[in-house]
Amino acid sequence: MAEEATQNGEAGAQQAPVKMNVLAQFVRDLSFENILAQKGSNGEVQPDVQVQVNLDAKKRSAENQYEVILKLKVESKSKGSDAMLFILEMDYAGVFHIENVPEEQLHPFLLIECPRMIFPFARRIVSDVTRDGGFPPLNLEMIDFVALYRNEIARRQQAAASGEQKLDA
Repeated sequence: MAEEATQNGEAGAQQAPVKMNVLAQFVRDLSFENILAQKGSNGEVQPDVQVQVNLDAKKRSAENQYEVILKLKVESKSKGSDAMLFILEMDYAGVFHIENVPEEQLHPFLLIECPRMIFPFARRIVSDVTRDGGFPPLNLEMIDFVALYRNEIARRQQAAASGEQKLDA
């Protein structure tokens, strides 16, 4: 009976609920360049929009606090001529207090769950900036942060494997 209590106690300690609080979120850097307005337009344009997403996470000095940065780069070109219409670059950061996440799960948690929490706010800023910049509001589609994370891990593993092959040759 004493063994069962110890085992249950350990299991209970290991399964403490994950605690996550968003302490702050802010625009770290924002740039919008309306190239169409600078160069002028020769009539109707059909935009082709490309979005690049990068993530960064780092431990802060306070205990259990992390900063996660969602980096967006949006380029819009005219479909017919490939002339650049606008470029938007934004680093949007969130400060999180996170407890009870096992060490081996912390990296994916920071790069999947945290960006998922702050993305709607970054999306709204992109929409407002493009609208205020003279274009129709750009409503970014939802981002699959799980797929983004898996692709990055696969890319790193492939780069490491090709690096090892080069060293062996």
